[in-house]
Amino acid sequence: MTQIIPIIIGAAALIIGILLGKFLFAKNTKKQIEEADQQAQKIISDAKTQAETLKKEKLLEARESFVQLKADHDKEALQRNQKLSEAENRLKQKEQSVNQKDQGIAKLIKDNEVIKENLTRQTEVVNIKRTELEKHQEEHIRRLEKVAGLSAEEAKAQLIESLKQEAHSQALSIQQEIIDDAKLRANKEARKLIIQTIQRTAAEQAIENAITVFNLESDEIKGSIIGREGRNIRAIEAATGVDLIVDDTPEAIILSSFDPLRREIARLSLQRLVTDGRIHPARIEEVVEKTRKQLEDQIIEIGERTVIELGIHGLHKELVRIVGKMRFRSSYGQNLLMHSREVANLCGIMAAELGMNAKLAKRAGLLHDIGKVPDEETELSHALLGMKLAEKYGENPAVCNAIGAHHDEVEMQYVISPIVQACDSMSGARPGARREIMQQYLQRIKDLENLALAYPGVEKAYAIQAGRELRVIVEADKVSDGDSDKLSFEIAQKIQTEMTYPGQIKVTVIREKRAVNMAR
Repeated sequence: MTQIIPIIIGAAALIIGILLGKFLFAKNTKKQIEEADQQAQKIISDAKTQAETLKKEKLLEARESFVQLKADHDKEALQRNQKLSEAENRLKQKEQSVNQKDQGIAKLIKDNEVIKENLTRQTEVVNIKRTELEKHQEEHIRRLEKVAGLSAEEAKAQLIESLKQEAHSQALSIQQEIIDDAKLRANKEARKLIIQTIQRTAAEQAIENAITVFNLESDEIKGSIIGREGRNIRAIEAATGVDLIVDDTPEAIILSSFDPLRREIARLSLQRLVTDGRIHPARIEEVVEKTRKQLEDQIIEIGERTVIELGIHGLHKELVRIVGKMRFRSSYGQNLLMHSREVANLCGIMAAELGMNAKLAKRAGLLHDIGKVPDEETELSHALLGMKLAEKYGENPAVCNAIGAHHDEVEMQYVISPIVQACDSMSGARPGARREIMQQYLQRIKDLENLALAYPGVEKAYAIQAGRELRVIVEADKVSDGDSDKLSFEIAQKIQTEMTYPGQIKVTVIREKRAVNMAR
C-alpha cells in the first residue's frame, strides 16, 4: 500500500503536469495568433499605402510622357511643314528656270535659222568662186604644158621618179652607215666577249706524247720481262697491242703506241706483274684482262666526275663512258678530255654573257668531240659520228646540231652551234694548246712567206706571232691603195684553200711611200 501511494502521487503529478503544459501552450498559441493578426493588418495597411503612392507616381509619369510625346509630335509636324514649304519654293524656282530656258531655246532656234540662211548664201558664193578658180587653174596648167612641152601626168611621173631615185640613194647611204656602225660595234663586242672568256679560263699546256716510259727499280727486271727466248715480251705485246722497247736506257722500258688507252693498260699491267714477280704468258693474259676491266671502271668514274664538276645532269651512261674515254685520247698533243672541258667552260661563259642557256652550251661543248673515241672504226668524220651518237642516246637537237656543225659539215640551225665552233677554235688555236713538230712548223712559216712573195709588187713578207699573222710589205710605186685591199683578200683566200693550219691567219698588207733627202 505504501508502495502504491507514491506511484499514484507520481501519476497524478504527471497528469497535472501534462494538463498544465496544455493550458500554457494554448495560452501561448492564442497570443501568437493575435500577434500574427496584428502584423497582417499592419502589412495590409502598408501595402495599401505603397499602392496608393505607386499609383500616384505612375499617373505623374504617364502625364509627363504624354506631354513629351505631344511636344515631339508638334515639333515633327512643324519640321515637316517647313520641308514642304521649302520643296514648294524649289519647285517654283525650277518652273521659273525652265520657263527662262524655253525662252532662251526659242531665241537660239531663231538665231540658228538666221545663221543657216547666212551660211547658205556664203556657200553659194564659195562655190561660184571655186568654179572660177578651177577654170583659172586649168587655163594655167594648159599654159604651163604649152611652155614646158610636157603634160601634167608626164611632169608628175618625172618628179616622182627623181624623188624616188634621190630617196633610194639616201636610203642606201644610210643603210651603209648603219651596216658599218653595226660591224664596228659587233667586232668590238665580239673581241671583248672572247677576251673576257679566255681570261676567265685557265688552260693547260700540251704534254701528251706517243710513248710512255715505264721506270724499273733495277735492270735485272728487264730479263724477267723479256722472258726465255722473248716469250714474255711477245705475250705482253700481243695482249696489249703496245710495242715494248727494251734498250740500253738504264732502269726504264719504253711503251710505244698511238693509242694512249693501250699504253695505260700496258703500263698498269707491267706494274702489277713486276710487283707480283710472277711473269709468264698465262699470268700476263690474266693480269692484262683484269687491268682492262678495272680501267673500264676508271673510265666511267672519270666521266662521272667530269660531268659533276661541269654541272651537267641527265647524261646517258654510254655518253658518260665516252667522256671518260676521252681522257686517254689526244689530238696534236692536246688531251681530248682537257680540250672538251675547256671548250665546255668557254661555251658556258660565252653563252652566259650573251644571255643564252649556259648549261645547254656547256653540254654541247663537252660532247662536241665524242666522235673521236668510237668503239668501232668508221669512215664518217668525227663530227658526223658524234652527232649520230648524240642522237642515238637522246640528246637535245641543239646539242646534236652543234656537234655535227662545229666543222661546217652540216648546216647550223641553232644559236649555240657557232658558239661551240668558235670556242673549239679558241681552245685549239691558243698558244701552247697543241704540239707541233718543229720541222712542220718551220715549213709552214716558210710556205706562208713564199706564198705572199709570189705576188707581183710584194717586196717582203714576214710570218709573225707563231704563224698566226702574215705581214706583207709592197712597193708603193707598183701597188696602189685599192690594189692593197685586193691583194690582202687574194692572199687570205689562197692561204685558206691551199694550206692546212690551226686557228686563223691574219693577212696585213703594208704600203708605204718614203721620200728621203739629205741636207748638207
